[in-house]
This record gives sequence, C-alpha cells and structure tokens, in this order.
Amino acid sequence: MNKRILHYFLIGFGWISVVLGVVGIFLPLLPTTPFLLLAAACFVRSSPRFYNWLVQHPKLGNYIIHYLEGNGIPLRGKIMAITMIWVTMGISIIWVVPVWWVKWVLAAIGLSVSIYIARQPTLNSDLPAIEARPQHDDS
Repeated sequence: MNKRILHYFLIGFGWISVVLGVVGIFLPLLPTTPFLLLAAACFVRSSPRFYNWLVQHPKLGNYIIHYLEGNGIPLRGKIMAITMIWVTMGISIIWVVPVWWVKWVLAAIGLSVSIYIARQPTLNSDLPAIEARPQHDDS
C-alpha cells in the first residue's frame, strides 16, 4: 500500500475510533478504552500532532495513559469490550460464517482477546489524572 494512502487511512481510522470511544462514554454497550487505544495506535503511526492531542486531552487522555502506564483498564471497559467481542463473534459464528473451521478460528480469536483483556490490571478509580508525555516528531 502506498505510504501516503496508509497515512490517511490511519488518520481516518483513528478519528473514527475517537468518535466511537467518545460515544462509548455515553452508551453503556459501546466500550471506550479499546477504541481510544486503537485511535492512539493509529495516530502514533500517522500523526504526532493528533497523538499528542489525544493523550493530552483532559478527559480522553487518561484512558490511554493509565493503560500505557500499566495501571489498567476500567472494569466497565473490560466488561463492555468482552461483551461486544462475544456479541459480534457470536453473530458471525452463528449466522454469517458458513465454514466450520473458520467458526473455530473466530472462537479462538475471541477467547484469546477476552483472556488478554481480562488479564489486564483493573484500573483503580481512585487514581489521579496522569500528566501525558507528548510524543515528539523525530522525522
């Protein structure tokens, strides 16, 4: 893929993830932390300016910084992420995917991601806001 196309794809996908993460703050079935982490991953590879904005944001940045500092993911975020994984995987396995071995692969992926999320530390809600460290553009 052309570097320029990838650059714009990552920025666009990052912003979609930010929007979904913000919506997840208000909708109980949509997780916030995984979408903001995805946005940060997209931005760190495409736009230091957007990455710095996201991690330094007074409300959104703490979700990312707490995870990156090893403090964990909020319990609500863990529950919502795992629930959404199994709802979407379940729909795919039962109604969308006709091939039996693909169904097993999807189940294995869902199980692996669920275990990974569950094993992450659960964020202590008493932790203070963390000062974000900006990423510098070395290019």
